[in-house]
Amino acid sequence: MFKKILASVGIGAATVDTVLETEHLYPGQKFQAKIIIEGGDVSQQVSGLEMALMTRVKVENDDGHYFVNHVIETWKIGEQFDIASGQTKVIPFEARLHSETPITELNAGYNHCHVWLETGLDIDLALDPTDRDTLHIYPNDAIKTCMSAMEKLGFGLVKADVEKGQLRASNFHTVSGCYQELEYRPHSKSLFGIQEVELSFVPEAHRTHVLIELDRAFRSDGYVDLTIEHDQVNLSQLCDQLERLFA
Repeated sequence: MFKKILASVGIGAATVDTVLETEHLYPGQKFQAKIIIEGGDVSQQVSGLEMALMTRVKVENDDGHYFVNHVIETWKIGEQFDIASGQTKVIPFEARLHSETPITELNAGYNHCHVWLETGLDIDLALDPTDRDTLHIYPNDAIKTCMSAMEKLGFGLVKADVEKGQLRASNFHTVSGCYQELEYRPHSKSLFGIQEVELSFVPEAHRTHVLIELDRAFRSDGYVDLTIEHDQVNLSQLCDQLERLFA
């Protein structure tokens, strides 16, 4: 009985460990994992197993801003089962990352972008044991080329973060409850009078949309957008497109 009481507060309870085939992924990419459940000091009933794709989002209010954890997507894995004391149970798992998963591998002065998987056991009358696995998310070719075009046009990436909310343009919108912003500033005086450019990418299976916020010296902020087809990624063409949008 004493062991059951301890297990109910997490001492000697079952544990969960997610082992990923790789932590280096792209938005929208499939991933594979093994979920290893180790029985604790007593037999326990597991009502469910859940995995969540998580990030940190910036929330703004009248007093400033703060960061909170945000669930991008969740997966329910398996049915109810019992895990005996000392037993090991391995569950193979495969899923696809949400296409709007924020990019974390960025060369920015201030990079506030973090993504991880959190796996939890739902155990009756016990604290939920959880496992956290950091993910390294890389830009797809369209995003990478757009970032190269910005550098070629004389803009440097200074800050990246993920904000709570939704983006909406004429032909696309976000659905994850958050969006990433990459903040660029000109290395020297901009030919277009632009003080700051913020890019937000919304990838789909065959194309990536880009919402661009322009902060100009003598005009109010404005928004423009473009769509990059994945089979037509071209650095020179992207530079020309961006120049026309900035003019």
